[in-house]
Amino acid sequence: MKALSKVVTAYRKRPALLAFFCLGTAVFLSGCSQKVEPWRFSGPTMGTQYNVAVVPPKGERNESFSCDQTELAKRIENSLALTNQQMSHYIADSELSKLSAMAAGESAQLSADMEKVLRLSERLYKLSDGAFDITIGPLVNLWGFGPKSSPEDAVPSQEQIADAMALSGGDSLEISGSSLKKGKAVELNLSAVAKGYGADKVAEALESCGAFNYLVEVGGELMLKGMSHRGTPWKIAVEKPSSSLAGQSMQRLIAVSDKGVATSGDYRNYFEKEGVRYSHTIDPRTGRPITHALASVTVLAPSSAEADAWATVITVAGPEQGMALAEQENLAVFMLVKTNSGFKEKYSSAFATYVQ
Repeated sequence: MKALSKVVTAYRKRPALLAFFCLGTAVFLSGCSQKVEPWRFSGPTMGTQYNVAVVPPKGERNESFSCDQTELAKRIENSLALTNQQMSHYIADSELSKLSAMAAGESAQLSADMEKVLRLSERLYKLSDGAFDITIGPLVNLWGFGPKSSPEDAVPSQEQIADAMALSGGDSLEISGSSLKKGKAVELNLSAVAKGYGADKVAEALESCGAFNYLVEVGGELMLKGMSHRGTPWKIAVEKPSSSLAGQSMQRLIAVSDKGVATSGDYRNYFEKEGVRYSHTIDPRTGRPITHALASVTVLAPSSAEADAWATVITVAGPEQGMALAEQENLAVFMLVKTNSGFKEKYSSAFATYVQ
C-alpha cells in the first residue's frame, strides 16, 4: 500500500508508541503471561506499522467467534487498505486527493467513512476555535515539516506566513448531509485523525468475527476492547519525553479497556535556527510553531479517531487552554509539562481514575 504519511503528520510526529504489551514490538514489557498466547498480527500501513493482539476463543468451539487467524488477518489488511485508499494524500486517486482537487464552489458526495471523519474534524475545529484544522498543509510545508517542504530549515517571513494562512481555513468546508462543498480551493490533510480512524475500522473488522477482547495499534494510535489474555484490562505505558528513541522510558503505567488512546508530543521533531528551537507543531491560528511548555499529552476517548484528533487539539492549545477543553468535554487527559527541573504531571478529572 502507498503511504498516508511519510515522516511527519500534518501537525506532529508521534513521540513513540504507547506501550504495546506482549506483542514483540519496541515496547515496555511487564511480565506478560505465557499461559494464553494472543493471536498477533502486524505489518506496514499508512507509512507506519500496525500491530494487533486478539485474545483467542477458549476451548475448541466458540460459536460467536467465527474467524480463524487467516480470516482475521485478511479482514485486518482489507480494512486498512480501504482506509488508506480513502484518506491518503499520497495516493493520487484516493477519495481525499479527489476532494483536495476540487475547485472553490464545487461539491462532492462523501463515503460514509469520509463523512464521519470530516464531521469529527469540523466539530473539533469549532470547539477549539481553529486549533484543529485539516487544511493546514500549506503552513506545515512552509515551516519545513510537510511532504512539499524545502530540504533546508528556514524561518519564513510574516508575509509568507500570511500567504500560507490565506490558502488554509477549516471554515471554508461545508458539510451538508453526505456532501462536501468547498468555499475556497483548500487542500485537505487527515494525518491528525486517519490513523486513529484506521484503528477503529480494524476494531470493527475484529468484532465482525466475534472478537471482543483485543488491542489495535496503528502508528501509535490505540483501540482497546475487553480484557487482555491475562484476564485483566490492557496495560499501556505513557512514554517519558526524550529527544532520543534510544532513551525511551516509562513515565506512567495505565490500565485501559473499551477506549481509544493517543499520545502527542513536540519534543522529538523540530529544527533550530540561530539558537531558537522551532517545533513541528504548528498553531493554525497564528501560523507559527507552538511555544508553550506542554511536552506530551495522552488522551483517552470513546474511539481512537477521537483520541487521535483531541491529542492534536490539546497539543496545539497548550496546558491551560487544553486542560480547560478537557474539563469542558469530560475528556480523560494526561499531560507532561516542561519545567526548569524536568516534567510536571497534570491530568483532568476524568483521568483521575487511571492514576495508580
